[in-house]
Amino acid sequence: MTQVAIGLYGLQGWFGGDFAPVTELVRKAESHGVDLVSITDHVVMGENLHHYPYGRFPAPLDFPWYEPLTVLAVLAGVTQRIRLSTGIVIAPLRSAVLLAKQIATLDVMSRGRVSIGLGVGWQQEEYQASGIPWEGRYTRLVEQLKVCRLLWSEAPATFHGETVSFEKIYAYPRPVQPQLPIWLGLAPNERNIERMAELADGWIPMEQDAAKLAPVITRLRAALAARGRDPAAFTVRVVPRFVFRPDKTPDLEATLAGVAALVAAGADMVELFPGAFCRGPEDFEGFCRRLVALKGS
Repeated sequence: MTQVAIGLYGLQGWFGGDFAPVTELVRKAESHGVDLVSITDHVVMGENLHHYPYGRFPAPLDFPWYEPLTVLAVLAGVTQRIRLSTGIVIAPLRSAVLLAKQIATLDVMSRGRVSIGLGVGWQQEEYQASGIPWEGRYTRLVEQLKVCRLLWSEAPATFHGETVSFEKIYAYPRPVQPQLPIWLGLAPNERNIERMAELADGWIPMEQDAAKLAPVITRLRAALAARGRDPAAFTVRVVPRFVFRPDKTPDLEATLAGVAALVAAGADMVELFPGAFCRGPEDFEGFCRRLVALKGS
């Protein structure tokens, strides 16, 4: 059965720029059976938006990017079942051991509902402003994943890598989940497929074309199987391509009509953004009901 998720991008616009009321929306989404909620990360924003590799960047420079782990901690306190995720946290901008502590704490406070999405981002200025080298960001990400898994399972823990090194340290609390899912938002080149097959529990692709996704998911699941991992336990979370009417308004039904092809291509979870399809909070519950109906189709 396909799982369904909502992204919180832009919902402060429904409340005059106030993001706090989003907590009540997530409670409603949970009550209607939405499986997961996610939020996007940017620490700062540089002016070179033309470097965005996926077309026109969708937000202005003064768009408010809320810190994801902080928001998810608030949501954990007002919900009981819905899973908490990101799409994605730019992991190399955080210290490896601090990131491990933050995610573990969130999992404890949510009683085991975290499926964290991590990636490297696309903006060099964000790294420069954070005092983190742009070069070597993939090495930094891989070592962060290894450090998280290590600190969540062993004590004392020792690790020696290119970007992080420590001897006999103790990190508690540990996540509630024995295997907290780590999903990666990486481009589907061969090196990243190997990284995901080795270290990840899911993939958050930017690609929305089912015909292009299918062969990549096939290669990815084959790489998992080659490592003795269960391909069926690996989650692929996809945002369908939005379809617009002639008057440029988004067409929810036409957009949802493309979901079947994505599922056939290998997607396990479909994520939509209510901010794109609802006029305001008055449309939100109907949107959730329609989205959840996909689970039975």
